[in-house]
Amino acid sequence: MVSETFFEYLEQQFNKKLPFVVYRKPNNNGIKALLQNSNDLHIIEDYSEKGFVFAPFDDSKDAILIPIKDSESIESDFVISNTSEKPQSIFKNSDSSKQHHLSLVKNGIEAIKNGEFKKVVLSRCEHVELSEENPIHIYKHLLQNYPTAFVYCWYHPKIGLWLGATPETLIKIEGSRFKTMALAGTQEYFGSMDVSWENKELEEQLFVTHFIVNSLQNSVTNLNVSDVETVRAGSLLHLKTNITGILNLESSNFKHLLNRLHPTPAVCGLPKEKTKSFILKNETYNRGFYTGFLGELNLQERTTRNSNKRNVENNAYATIKKVSNLYVNLRCMQIHNQKALIYIGGGITKDSNPEAEWQETIVKSEVMKKVLH
Repeated sequence: MVSETFFEYLEQQFNKKLPFVVYRKPNNNGIKALLQNSNDLHIIEDYSEKGFVFAPFDDSKDAILIPIKDSESIESDFVISNTSEKPQSIFKNSDSSKQHHLSLVKNGIEAIKNGEFKKVVLSRCEHVELSEENPIHIYKHLLQNYPTAFVYCWYHPKIGLWLGATPETLIKIEGSRFKTMALAGTQEYFGSMDVSWENKELEEQLFVTHFIVNSLQNSVTNLNVSDVETVRAGSLLHLKTNITGILNLESSNFKHLLNRLHPTPAVCGLPKEKTKSFILKNETYNRGFYTGFLGELNLQERTTRNSNKRNVENNAYATIKKVSNLYVNLRCMQIHNQKALIYIGGGITKDSNPEAEWQETIVKSEVMKKVLH
């Protein structure tokens, strides 16, 4: 399908107020979409379902499914140009929102020093006024600006409209093989990957790595943890550790595995239940699907030994594997009443500085604001 026709399908679906999701995986030109045939709300029951899952931060709330069986699937490989006009928007940060966030961070630091927990991730929501709210136009700008991220637009008339460009994988599963990552620490990118990191960021990253490894230990074999590396996500740098292995789903089903992993210390804190409770009590707004997860769930994927389609002999060995590709919903926004609700946060440890944490949220908010200028 040619690109313009592809995007016209999406606009028609949105105008009909029918659910859809459109997404592009990191470092990939292919764009995929699922267009649901009705406005029914499908709730995940046990993660054996097939389709696209959209799960909230609060794992006691329902996760939403756009099911394969009730949706039309379309794809496009069109490379998007940079000629389309960006929607106009008005940015403003009030002094009261800054003071509230500073107070929130101070409370988090005090709780850590009192021994309540080791790390907590605290966030805020920034409102940006839009002159128009066509999600497909905004989605195109995300595609243009963030080729290494998982870039999506998700809509359900009974839930809302969300867009994002997230750098973080929750878990990828192909057959029995899995890959995940520990991603933490943030600083601005100024043209060089050769940067130094403060103890605060290094400690934060270590917390996340240890949590993921401990969560997976009883469900995997051949667990491999890479060295820490600095990676770029748009205008930001992060610390990343890759974690791979073989899943033993006989001893632990997918739902139990996700319950142990989500929410990770990268979006919640450590220990999980205490920090989650602190967040829900103190942030004074509803995160919704921010810092939840989303992506392909139990889809069938055909793989061959040789990518050369003319090699008939090797293609005879093609296999069909069940694949799930789930991402943490960071660098995202919700469009509502001609406003973009931009969600940003940061990890707080005993060494955090409230003013520096506020500035980090400003830097992170530019990821979304960049496509609204």
